[in-house]
Amino acid sequence: MSTPTLHPAAAPLERAGQKSLEQRLTAAKKAYTTRFLADSLQADPSGYRLLTGPDVNPAPGDIVLARVERIGQLPRLESPVSRRQTLFVGDEVLVAYANRYAPDQVLAEVPGDLEPCHLVAAGGLAGKVTVSHGSIGKPTQLLPIGLLADGHGRLNLKRFAPYSLDQDAQPRVRPHVVAVLGTSMNSGKTTAAACLIKGLTNAGLRVSAGKITGTGAGGDPRLFHDAGAVTVLDFTDYGYPTTFRLEEAELRGLAMSMVNELAGSDPEAIVVEIADGVYQGETRQLLNAKFLHPLVDSVLFAAADALGASAGVGLLRAAGHDPAAVTGLLTVSPLAAAEAEAELDVPVLGTYELAQAETAMRFLAPAPQ
Repeated sequence: MSTPTLHPAAAPLERAGQKSLEQRLTAAKKAYTTRFLADSLQADPSGYRLLTGPDVNPAPGDIVLARVERIGQLPRLESPVSRRQTLFVGDEVLVAYANRYAPDQVLAEVPGDLEPCHLVAAGGLAGKVTVSHGSIGKPTQLLPIGLLADGHGRLNLKRFAPYSLDQDAQPRVRPHVVAVLGTSMNSGKTTAAACLIKGLTNAGLRVSAGKITGTGAGGDPRLFHDAGAVTVLDFTDYGYPTTFRLEEAELRGLAMSMVNELAGSDPEAIVVEIADGVYQGETRQLLNAKFLHPLVDSVLFAAADALGASAGVGLLRAAGHDPAAVTGLLTVSPLAAAEAEAELDVPVLGTYELAQAETAMRFLAPAPQ
């Protein structure tokens, strides 16, 4: 294998002596996904180098310095503190390579080399868009300059993550765990989880919260904090830019490690969200995995309409999970909620009802025998 060389896109800047790599890394716009790297760079931007050339093959979580070539569907980049940074052509950004699955947006894959690619999520993900929703415009285009490396080799998000995965983790003593799932993206899962956290907090409980799967972004964890969770974790805290295409063993390790860590803050309840819909690959794996049953004590299911609620409850029960209630986007419509109530034998609860202490406490009651 040939030794990686300086990427042609970087050469003019290096030859011109306009900025050193330290200066470029300091000036580059950092993404939410690279927030732990950003802390390290702020402390000391020296000791880094770029891996470039045709033999450099990116992997999920690898960190790339890239230049914005065209502004498209995503004109802003979420910063480490979740500020939306406006992008301009010519900006240099630090983002992470990742695969992404989002039915109402895009399917994207990590390319095989440092070819031009796209910003595939505002949280700071680089990939190659292969399929787009009909409502989505052309993606913002990036030109990779090089993978970030140091004296120990290429840098991946896992190197900077504050928590590490324990694939052999076993359930520990913990409080009641409520899992929130849904029919699809935008079915109301995150809002429902936040309202449930608020309701349990209003009841005087200490609540911790986590997001086991999804696409790296700061909005959901920050919403859980705002709802009153004393500790919040998600997969990015373990160095994963997304969880798309993780194998079951890794999903198990992530779920177990996260719940065990959340339990360490001595909460009286834990609320975890599982992203996307029940047909999405990793969500389906989790639902059917034997390890999830002893890890989760009750399930809240979010749906966009009555038919989705009915089908979802059936799928959950087939996998051995009996939902305690249905909520989500369908409850915005009194008629849709009434349709669901007529078909289901579980309560249909308005999303913001969950923020009431009495309603939230129902999820901690023992399941009827």
